[in-house]
Amino acid sequence: MSLAELQALEREHAAPTYVRSPVEFVRGSGCVLWDVDGEEYLDFLAGISVLNVGHCHPRVVRAVREQAGRLLHATNLYYTAPGLELSARLASSSLGGKVFLCNSGAEAVEAAIKLVRRARPGGEIVVVQDAFHGRTYGALSATPQESKQAPFAPLVPGFRVVSKHPEAVAAAVGPETAAVLLEPIQGESGIHVLSDELLGAAREACDRYGAALVFDEIQCGMGRTGTLWAYEQTGVVPDAITTAKALGGGLPIGALITGPRLADVFKPGDHGSTFAGGPVIAGAALEALAICSEPALLDRVRVLGERLATGLAALPFAASVRGRGLMLAIDLRDGLSAPELALEALQRQRLIVNATGPGTIRFEPPLVVSEAQIDDALGRLRSLVQ
Repeated sequence: MSLAELQALEREHAAPTYVRSPVEFVRGSGCVLWDVDGEEYLDFLAGISVLNVGHCHPRVVRAVREQAGRLLHATNLYYTAPGLELSARLASSSLGGKVFLCNSGAEAVEAAIKLVRRARPGGEIVVVQDAFHGRTYGALSATPQESKQAPFAPLVPGFRVVSKHPEAVAAAVGPETAAVLLEPIQGESGIHVLSDELLGAAREACDRYGAALVFDEIQCGMGRTGTLWAYEQTGVVPDAITTAKALGGGLPIGALITGPRLADVFKPGDHGSTFAGGPVIAGAALEALAICSEPALLDRVRVLGERLATGLAALPFAASVRGRGLMLAIDLRDGLSAPELALEALQRQRLIVNATGPGTIRFEPPLVVSEAQIDDALGRLRSLVQ
């Protein structure tokens, strides 16, 4: 089927919710994608931080094939091993509490909202400017971006938005606060690292009033910053974290992970999901989690992140670079359009990057990227201005 035929199918039958670039991908391996015509592309987006282990990692593919041949689904009314093993490994790799498995990042955030409201009924949830927590109603209500919220008002009540300053976050927390919900690194708004001072102020205020501190690590977790979880580099330990994206190695899954304080808040019947923790996807996630936990890989993420950041800073069109590990963004010099530059990179240089706004480009390559591929990507970017 040609690209024109696919575009016709989209116009006639697909809800118009995406703006797609004019390319059809049919195969992937590691950091490389191939389109329908056999053209090779270097992927520095990883499906928006989904393919941290790379495209079609052999261990993930093998786990899916083996499990799919045994059992696809059995419901959570019965026992299957992969989901429970995954819950145990997620808990032991992080906060040591309990885990609710689901199917996406937004669902993980919805579970977190329900959890903290179950712990403190009617309590307010504090969020900060520029946050993005998802598009379902609860998660959208925690996402203070007018363009995303306004068409769908009225939203879920009980969210307080404050500026990204330690004093503002601390002042917003009180006896009626259920939780503070934060992304340690804000991804969708353009890779903005929240300061350790802000995270520390949130922790101190939550402790003072008995509120929960929840970190949204849906994009910044699973090794993206050079540690398995981004919070490990901050000195601040939350009461719960949400994860998704890279957890499934390319398949859809999410999780809410609690520490001991919130571990037994949910009771039977409080929450659930038909497909959550199914054996095939949980099997894939077990392999992805094991790969992303490897110390050698995490060490390389930090080293290669510095290499990429240094190269990005030297680009003639880059005004600034920010981020951590292999979660980076550049702001463009005045007069340049990030969407246009990203499309030009795709079409002229076969390099996949992403614009998160009119002047910002995001770089999130698979964590298995090599030094040569980073240098190659930087060379392709430099060629855009020649």
